[in-house]
Amino acid sequence: MKNLLTPKNIKTVVGIVAIYGIIQLLISTNILSDYYQVTLAMICINIILAVGLNLITGFTGQFSLGHAGFMSIGAYTSALITINMTGEYSFYVGILGGAGLAAVVGFIIGMPTLRLKGDYLAIATLGMAEIIRIMMLNLDFTGGAAGLSGIPQYTNWLWLFVFSAGTVLVTRNFINSSHGRACISIREDEIASEAMGVNTTKYKVLAFVIGAFFAGIAGALYSSYFYFIKPDLFGFLKSIDILVIVVLGGMGSLTGSILAAILLAIISTYLQSFPELRMVIYSLLLVIIMIFRPKGLMGSKEFSLGGFPGNLSLPWKKSAKVKDEG
Repeated sequence: MKNLLTPKNIKTVVGIVAIYGIIQLLISTNILSDYYQVTLAMICINIILAVGLNLITGFTGQFSLGHAGFMSIGAYTSALITINMTGEYSFYVGILGGAGLAAVVGFIIGMPTLRLKGDYLAIATLGMAEIIRIMMLNLDFTGGAAGLSGIPQYTNWLWLFVFSAGTVLVTRNFINSSHGRACISIREDEIASEAMGVNTTKYKVLAFVIGAFFAGIAGALYSSYFYFIKPDLFGFLKSIDILVIVVLGGMGSLTGSILAAILLAIISTYLQSFPELRMVIYSLLLVIIMIFRPKGLMGSKEFSLGGFPGNLSLPWKKSAKVKDEG
């Protein structure tokens, strides 16, 4: 119990409660209109997606382009459950079912595909996402191209915040564990990791499954908030959007993913007034940011209210850096 009541943990809890309370107050007093609440919802959903993909790509070094496929599994599973079940408890079942099924599919797909590397893995995961999208497009119970509508709206600010904060905290604790260090070692040098006895396939699949689980949660929240989904919402471009957030924030930085999700949502919101030039300006801003910050906004560094470690590089990397400087 004493280990839990450290100054760092207390600061983290106080900071989380303060953020929730401030935004809840803004919503209650109508300072945040419905329009901005939609933006807030997308920020939270994108944070969940980006943190999950960062675990796969940024911390484990596996280049995946299929994250939207797992999101669609979570969205459709949750939507079908909440439509066909009555009562608010159907939302909890939908969240659990969507995330669980996404994780199971991630395991089934991850076992064979994660033996691939680099571009081959990216192509394989992209093909997987397209297969899932086509299935959703052609199955009768998913509504086909018309999608599903009339989904009960249970997602609110409380659930968005709980799952966003929970995703970040769970991922942070995983990364700081021995399992997370094994994933980081795979990113740094997979051959050396194998030589040191790390089961690289096991940890790559584990990271893939956890990322898919979080993507399923994000999809379930999305379907329950916007009460309408269709296959086109989870296409190739959605996977690219999530990857852009991860790269822009910094590969291997949870704080970077959060900042990038907020920044891109705000930019996209304010560019709605320029529909003709929106994507041109949006793309130009991304290019400028990446020119001046090629490693992303945060690089591999972290910042948090609870005194999160400054970086997540491996100890031998730090030693080698000090040795070189000496």
